[in-house]
Amino acid sequence: MSLRVLTGITTTGTPHLGNYVGAIRPAILASQQPATESFFFLADYHALIKCDDPDRIERSRLAIAATWLAAGLDTSRVVFYRQSDIPEIPELTWLLTCVTAKGLMNRAHAYKASVDQNELAGNEPDDGVTMGLFSYPILMAADILMFNANKVPVGRDQVQHIEMARDVAQRFNHLFGKGQQFFVLPEAVVDEAVATLPGLDGRKMSKSYDNTIPLFEGGPKGLRDAIARIVTDSRLPGEPKEPEGSNLVAIYDAFATPAERESFRAELRAGLAWGEAKQRLVALLEREIGPMRARYEALIADPAKIEAALQEGARKARAIATPLLAQLREAVGLRTMAAPVQAAAKVEKAAASQPVFKQYREADGRFYFKLTAAQGHLLLQSAGFDGGRDAGQWVAKLKKEGAAALAGAPVTAAEGVSADEIAAALASFAED
Repeated sequence: MSLRVLTGITTTGTPHLGNYVGAIRPAILASQQPATESFFFLADYHALIKCDDPDRIERSRLAIAATWLAAGLDTSRVVFYRQSDIPEIPELTWLLTCVTAKGLMNRAHAYKASVDQNELAGNEPDDGVTMGLFSYPILMAADILMFNANKVPVGRDQVQHIEMARDVAQRFNHLFGKGQQFFVLPEAVVDEAVATLPGLDGRKMSKSYDNTIPLFEGGPKGLRDAIARIVTDSRLPGEPKEPEGSNLVAIYDAFATPAERESFRAELRAGLAWGEAKQRLVALLEREIGPMRARYEALIADPAKIEAALQEGARKARAIATPLLAQLREAVGLRTMAAPVQAAAKVEKAAASQPVFKQYREADGRFYFKLTAAQGHLLLQSAGFDGGRDAGQWVAKLKKEGAAALAGAPVTAAEGVSADEIAAALASFAED
């Protein structure tokens, strides 16, 4: 059985080194493993929570798509799509919203952080909090559960959202599964070595802190300028330097081999200047990023190629999402109205394929019954009865006793009909 891995990046900016190390690179490496199904998406619905600038979102979607392709994503092996191209995702979000406790959302880190900031500022707790921000973890759960991802590579700050997705999945399975598990329970995957790359100032690399190192933007010069701004201590060239706890060393480690890491540390302890250390870091990064940058620039110049890849990815994604959502709609009761009609038609068709007793009253005022075959031709014709009850009693007797009741029955076999055919027809009532 294959393992499903899913990850995405919110389309609100240009990818930086932290995005590459923490999400893009490990996800692409995972996609190259045998028996692995990988899903990569541009989280552009999530972007609307943070950004109300349409042009920025448009530019970001292009840049992030080009980044993943330039970084070596093989779209023939993976499902690569825009979140907004999959209409099943927002519908699933609503289904999950209807089973998610508000108390669970109250505990989400992003929401709690907004409330804390408002209280410190003396504002109302929910000032500036949109339902998009509040419900963000449910949309993320839908992203994951729509494709029943087993593993989700994330930074440590996102682990809580994976745990929430598990809670929501369990709740839905419990309420509507009836023995069927619609959703598997996802697991967060955190690379402990480089889960959170430090930025220029030592805090987590984030656009929010304005401390990022660009991945491709600005070219080689942009990379060199950013590395030059990494905060280091004041020790002079020739003075021993402690590598542990250094932001620069942490970034170096994310791209170096074990031997290179050991050598770099030894040189720093021997007095390597910080300026020279930064040049070593630039050279190390260019070794991996330089070839990708050239591919990125070619893709940016040909957006139609990116669009074609995303549309093909959407087709593959919807081939999975559409049938699952149909099952979920059925499970919660959003069923087609044609179903009862179709069921009734099946019953009527089945009835029409069986022998039939018909009771009726003729112009002479007497009551009769007849037995017709499944094909519609006459098998038995009764004599006339004074009352409909008498005719009904004989019909009930023939249905119950079958051919054994024919001996004394006031009936006549139709011309050309054999006794065996009549017996078989009567026997079918006994089987029912």
